[in-house]
Parts: sequence; C-alpha cells; structure tokens
Amino acid sequence: MTRCRGPQEGTARPEKGATPRNRRPDEGLGRSRGGLTCKIHLAGKGGCHPLAFLVTPGQWGDAPQLIEVLNRIRVRRPQGGHPRTRPDHVGGDKAYSSRRNRRYLRRRQIKHTLPEPKDQRANRKRRGGNGGRPTGFNSEIYKRRNELERTINRLKNHRAVATRYDTRAYVFHGTVTTAVIRLWLGG
Repeated sequence: MTRCRGPQEGTARPEKGATPRNRRPDEGLGRSRGGLTCKIHLAGKGGCHPLAFLVTPGQWGDAPQLIEVLNRIRVRRPQGGHPRTRPDHVGGDKAYSSRRNRRYLRRRQIKHTLPEPKDQRANRKRRGGNGGRPTGFNSEIYKRRNELERTINRLKNHRAVATRYDTRAYVFHGTVTTAVIRLWLGG
C-alpha cells in the first residue's frame, strides 16, 4: 500500500457559508491527515512485477482491501485454460492483518506471512481457548516483503503516480496501469 497526494484544486476550502460539496465516489480521493489522498494497494511477484492493484480513497482501511486485490490477480497459463488466480504465498504488513483476511486465505489454501499487531495478539490471549491459536510467522519470508516496497518505489518514480494530478479515479487508474506496463517492459 502506498499513499498518493491528491490534486491541489481538490484541497481548496469551500467559500465561507457554503456547504462543502460531496466528493463523487468514483474520484478515489479521501480526506486524511495529509489532505486529499488516495492509496494504491498492490499485489506483485519478485523482480518488481505487479500482478494486480487497487486505488482507494485515502481514509479507507487497508485490511478490507486485501481480498479485493487478490481477486484481481489473473495470470495466463502458457498451455491455455483458466487463468491462475491463487498465489503461492501472500506477505503483507500489519495493516492487512485481520481475522477475516486470515480466514479467507485459509479457505483458499494460500500460505501467508502477516504479522499480528499487538492489540490483536492481546485480544486473542484475553479470550483464552476461544481466541484461537497464535498465527504462524516466518521472519525469513517476511524479509522478502521489501520486493514489493521496491516495486512501489519504482512505480513512484513516475511523477504522475507519486503526485496524483488526475481528479477522476479511472484516469489515475490508467496512469498507474501505464506505469505498471512500463515496469513489466523493463523501463
């Protein structure tokens, strides 16, 4: 996940006495601490190759977006047939850790390395036997998460991705798609 600043004209305050206009839901912009921002949630493989991404408003949570990003993965098979939609392994940071996500990954039999935040760990321990067992965490596999961080940094080398100039989400989505294609082509 990465944040992108929104367009400056979108951050202007309304005139005094005027009611603030509601943002259209298709703009993908949301008010957060840094002003109008959006987030890019990304699934990728090694070597800075993104597989799927999702653009959401800046104030939306990260954990609910994991399932949507994973559902967008489509990898063609060389022999033909249905595209591959299930990754071998999913790694992420604490923001993507939730019981719902872990249940989804177990149901689809996808191995995962998601660190458990302290508050979730404390809640599980407080519930005792009903809290479930501790999550498995492999720190060696977690170190590979930097591949995704490098992918995000390479995406943000494109100025239009790092600072969002587009007010409509579908236009920004096209900008990010162009940057992703350039990454796959080695540019």
